[in-house]
Amino acid sequence: MRSIWNGAISFGLVSIPIKLVNATESHSISFRQIHTEDGGRVRYRKVCELEDREISQAEIGKGYEDADGTIIPITDEDLSHLPLPTAKTIEIVAFVPAERIDPLQMDASYYLQAGGAPAAKPYTLLREALKRSNKVAIAKFALRGRERLGMLRVVEDAIALHGLLWPDEVRAPEGLAPDTKVTVSDKELDLADALMDTLGEIDLDELHDEYREALEEVVAAKAAGEAPPESPEPARSGKVLDLMAALEKSVRDAKESRGEEPGEVRQLPQRKSARAAPKQTGGKKSTARTAKSTTSTTSTTSTGAKKTAAAKKTTAKSSQGTKKTASAKKATAAKKTAAKKTTARKRTA
Repeated sequence: MRSIWNGAISFGLVSIPIKLVNATESHSISFRQIHTEDGGRVRYRKVCELEDREISQAEIGKGYEDADGTIIPITDEDLSHLPLPTAKTIEIVAFVPAERIDPLQMDASYYLQAGGAPAAKPYTLLREALKRSNKVAIAKFALRGRERLGMLRVVEDAIALHGLLWPDEVRAPEGLAPDTKVTVSDKELDLADALMDTLGEIDLDELHDEYREALEEVVAAKAAGEAPPESPEPARSGKVLDLMAALEKSVRDAKESRGEEPGEVRQLPQRKSARAAPKQTGGKKSTARTAKSTTSTTSTTSTGAKKTAAAKKTTAKSSQGTKKTASAKKATAAKKTAAKKTTARKRTA
């Protein structure tokens, strides 16, 4: 990788010589403008309006256009006298948690390469300090004719510099949210959560530019004199006006695309358990009552428990009374039978 800027990192009184290297590259396919009738190139020529002639790059300078249209020439010497301490220095001004940085401010990314053996020690020191602090460094630097804001962070064993927009360059999202009152139900949120869980996570390294690949196929086919490949017909889906239906269909489609059984879209488990709780409680009560009723017919202790319950419910009283009478009759009959047997034995004797 070729460096595009040489300078130093100012870390307090520590100076770290570095080289700036682009961290990203564009793989997009670019086109040339042509004349459609004969295929000739269409080029832009730099022409002076006053002389009406094409001029070379060496004759081109900078100028600032005033509000009234007046052009004020600005030379490189004028720019060299600017009070800009960051002209050749990345000046660290603060260290903050990474979450303090709004992604909207993120701009171009660069790698910082240590500038020779003397820079190895301070470079490593700054890198390890950033790692241990779990913070990023906020810095100011000048590049391509203007001062910029930047963020330094560790990427593997290197230090990366992310250009940041100045806070006043980020627009506020005023008036963009819906101005009508909208209510989202719990069931809709449950389905949205189910869709998010079904889609799950993905390894970003698996993502690629399908548009660029298709465009390369078209270019290759045209170069070979062949017909360009036809794009598949997109799946036509009816216009869904019901949000719930759209969410349910999205969950089913996502599961099918992953080879899962679509099944039935249901609410989240916690909502089911909350509704089932009263039923479980009622089931326990019914079981307890059945157990009490069974025990009362076979145990004297359970009969006492029935008596206590009978004081609260009239129906239970009458039932228990009937059972008591039957038990007393059976006991009396048993006693009479025993007495008769005893008498008969005495007479026999």
